[in-house]
Amino acid sequence: MILEALQYAATRAVTPKEFRPHVRYSVNLWARANRCAAAWAEHENNSRQFVLQSARTLKQRRTAVVLGSGLLRDVPHNALVAMFDTVVLVDLVHLASVQAKLRFNAKKNVRIANRDLSGFDDLIVGRPAEPLDFLRRVPYLDLVVSANLLSQIGTGGQHRLEREKIANAPDDLLPGLIRTHLDALAGLPCKVCLVTDTAFDIIGKDGSLQQHEDLLHGVEIASPAAAWDWPLAPFGEESRDYRIVHRVIAREMT
Repeated sequence: MILEALQYAATRAVTPKEFRPHVRYSVNLWARANRCAAAWAEHENNSRQFVLQSARTLKQRRTAVVLGSGLLRDVPHNALVAMFDTVVLVDLVHLASVQAKLRFNAKKNVRIANRDLSGFDDLIVGRPAEPLDFLRRVPYLDLVVSANLLSQIGTGGQHRLEREKIANAPDDLLPGLIRTHLDALAGLPCKVCLVTDTAFDIIGKDGSLQQHEDLLHGVEIASPAAAWDWPLAPFGEESRDYRIVHRVIAREMT
């Protein structure tokens, strides 16, 4: 708890005011990742290897942008820094510990940006959303990675509806958020790599399926190149009686 409190205080101090409400979630995720490091290792390695495999196919490696860079555990950060002239990390929050790690980058070629990538504020009022339009202004863009972000866009939208008690939201808001991100990725003029969890199961000690949830709200992603399970919460993390397993897919969008 002491380390979490220090991480929270340090991160809040270096986070722009509008993004500070998201610091607590990021710190909680960091703490869970540390507790579940062994259970998450295969998922994180699979994610890193898929991104690295995509990056290696590029003839030019000038600028790479990672959307949902998060804790940098599921992104081949060191390899991307070595391979590309510039690496841009985009997320709601960048933990103080992550920022400290980046300062030791000898190439000094990493940039961070705090940004809401969801498009929620536009879609909720019926406006067309272009949350990735800033990528058009990134020079020499050769690779974009959406790193375990897509499901969080839907989940974040759902939590916001509940938290703000928004009663008149469009019926298709949540799948609309998912489709907006996918369509934006598909329209980029560079290599695009998508890694995302698509659903989760709550499984009892006896192996019985207690609950199944579709994290993409009915939106299908065709022809994944790879798929694997991510034991997000092993037995004992949330309960001794069940575990939570997410299904993850990866594919190149362009």
